[in-house]
Amino acid sequence: MFRNYIKIAWRNIWKNKLFSVINIISLAIGLSASFVIGLMVYYDFTFDKFHKDGDRIYRVAVEFITPEETNYFGGVNAVLADALKIEVTGLESVSAVFKYEPLKVETEKRDEVFKEPTHVIYADSSYFDVIDYQWIAGLKAKSLQQPNEVILTEARALKYFPNTAPENIIGKSLIYNDSIPAKITGIVANFKGRTDIIFEEFISYPTADQSDIKSSVTNTNWNSYNSNSQVLLKRHKGVAISSIQKQLDKLSKSHADPEELKSGEWIRFYPQPLEELHFDTRFGTFDYSEPQASKKVLINLGIVAVFLLLLGSINFINLTTAQATQRAREIGIRKTLGSSKKQLVSQFLGETFLLTLFAGILSIFLAFWLLRFFAEFTPSGLSFKLFVNPLIIGFSILLLIVVALLSGTYPAFVLSGFKPVSVLKNKLSEQSGSANFRKGLTVFQFVIAQVFIIGTLLVGKQVHFLMNKDIGIHIDDIAYLQIPWNDDSMSKKELFMNRLETIPELSTISLGGPPPASRYINSTVADFVKDGKSIEVVLEQRFGDANYFDLYGLKLLAGRKPLNDTIREFVINETMLDLLGFKNPTEAVGTQLTQGENSYPIVGVMSDFNQKPLTSEMKPVAFVGDLNRSRYSQFNTLHFKVEPKTGDLSATIVKVEAVWKSIYPESDFKIQFMDETVANFYNSQRRTELLLNWAAGLAVAISVLGLLALVIFTTERRVKEIGIRKILGASLMELQVLLCKDFIKLIAIAFVIAIPLAYWRVTVWLEDFPYRTEMSWWVFALSGIGMFVLALAIISFKTFKTARTNPVKSLRTE
Repeated sequence: MFRNYIKIAWRNIWKNKLFSVINIISLAIGLSASFVIGLMVYYDFTFDKFHKDGDRIYRVAVEFITPEETNYFGGVNAVLADALKIEVTGLESVSAVFKYEPLKVETEKRDEVFKEPTHVIYADSSYFDVIDYQWIAGLKAKSLQQPNEVILTEARALKYFPNTAPENIIGKSLIYNDSIPAKITGIVANFKGRTDIIFEEFISYPTADQSDIKSSVTNTNWNSYNSNSQVLLKRHKGVAISSIQKQLDKLSKSHADPEELKSGEWIRFYPQPLEELHFDTRFGTFDYSEPQASKKVLINLGIVAVFLLLLGSINFINLTTAQATQRAREIGIRKTLGSSKKQLVSQFLGETFLLTLFAGILSIFLAFWLLRFFAEFTPSGLSFKLFVNPLIIGFSILLLIVVALLSGTYPAFVLSGFKPVSVLKNKLSEQSGSANFRKGLTVFQFVIAQVFIIGTLLVGKQVHFLMNKDIGIHIDDIAYLQIPWNDDSMSKKELFMNRLETIPELSTISLGGPPPASRYINSTVADFVKDGKSIEVVLEQRFGDANYFDLYGLKLLAGRKPLNDTIREFVINETMLDLLGFKNPTEAVGTQLTQGENSYPIVGVMSDFNQKPLTSEMKPVAFVGDLNRSRYSQFNTLHFKVEPKTGDLSATIVKVEAVWKSIYPESDFKIQFMDETVANFYNSQRRTELLLNWAAGLAVAISVLGLLALVIFTTERRVKEIGIRKILGASLMELQVLLCKDFIKLIAIAFVIAIPLAYWRVTVWLEDFPYRTEMSWWVFALSGIGMFVLALAIISFKTFKTARTNPVKSLRTE
């Protein structure tokens, strides 16, 4: 019997080739989208699920709490780890970690140099008690206790010592930055699962005393926070994290200023669970090179996949129920010969499963293409190879079964419900309920397509707004180079600057900190006393010389720029001016800001500029010189303008690189342009735009395929009616209107429903942006007109041909 079902199913599929192809393509599009999105969800939700005692491991982060807002920071101070070991109970292990970026690493014979190795940390002896690794060589018990020790992962060890057995690598040495030797005392296996614990080299913490970051690692200032300084901890079994949080709050408040506590300002330590690390964008991960995953984005992608699958299933339901009358005789005869309703339902579900299987095979090829197409926007570890995972295979099979049941159940019961007496007497007519149900599904399809189109246009409009809004500084033709971080020599920086001045294609060369608009953070606290009342302000600092101010077009509203590079004077922005209570910029000039026991003058007020992406609100900013040059210099970046009319840009960059190599021969040349830096702020939004374009295109394609199939079916059933109307004098235009009006009416209803849905959804999305575009009426109008034109073209493709058919020929088919 099963074999017979397959035969009948195949014959019906082959007999209705066009409709079968439309069903297969529609389902394949939805399935391929679901496969790709399912891979993305699986990939991101399986990070750090393999760690021993992973549910008891935490990274400590920081919340800066004020009555107005809470700011988040992914680093801590250097003294926290020791304080936790003494003052907080319930902790099994506490480890201090400091991320490090060596300029180079050499093997002990100095026969090979590795520039700027990544994922290097200083770690104390408790690190391997918190994070469990498989040891390949060496002993965990005595690891990282003595100065000048290093432990490598297996991959890093083979990179430094290829074709060498791990046990033979133990005892060899590495030399960091020409002066810091470290003996290899252990090799651990790389994690097999996906993880955000991406460290590859573990240098013993005492070794930091010999390095150029000694002051940061040994900093005893409780209120000095560094993004490189990290603390990992593991709580004891049975100890509630709420108990540890209470002790952390007590510890934080014990080191806070009493006056600040009274006003609601304090710094809170937050134990971030390891399982939250991958998705918690407030604090970031340890790897800044990869964009952080977002649960919100993955959930929205899942919703998109569900809708695309629904659209494909709707096509199947619509076409199958529309063709019901054509299969009525077959059903009547089979029922007369003894077939039960259960057997007929099984037969029709079998046909659906067969079509779904074909769609599933096609969707695998589409999914492969989609992954390659979006390779630039997906994590580097996400690949088609994940399809061989048993869990993914099982999910795919389950998805095919669900889609087949979703698509086939209703049509199967409709078809199997025909009464054989009515069928064989030719008294069967389509029930109005089925027709109305099909119309409702068609409206639903076009509502989804319209929502995607409107959303795509509005998201694209917002991205265009972000990319083109004036952020208050010059960015065109401005480039910058970051000086090697471990080179504090002002003489070399000034030599570099002087040599760049000899290149005629460059102008307005400046030495300063990072660009005014960047992801760079350097915050400080200043107090201002006005009318006997103290105002505390957390402000961002931007460091630069006088040329920096001119190069980036920072506009003075009152006062002057700092007199020289090292004098402590402040030029504040308008936002800070408002926080200090001034209405006129000139009123602030000459007043004093207090930091610690010293006061420093405000010598100028500048216009606001967006120092962060437009997804962030304007912050109080102060422009200052190289305030701490006696201890360390903040002037670590060379900025310059490339004159666009002076010649070939590539040739100019070659000249700049030659100067760089003459002064910093061991460092890689990495020139960056401001327009690219600003554009990179919005990579996430551009990804959203691309994904929406893709989703809208697929939704429209599925909906249009379904519409085309329904138009073909409807017009073929009305061929005789059209012939009679032509004989009675109906014009071509009248026939077109007759055939098109019902479908156009459905699309119009869909458009009316889609407008408020799209408006609501995009409004919610735009709430995340302090600066946003307007919800222009023309976006909705363009979406509606575009869909009407496309639908009319699809409908007319078939109806025009049918309306032109010779009525004699159509009536002769009786």
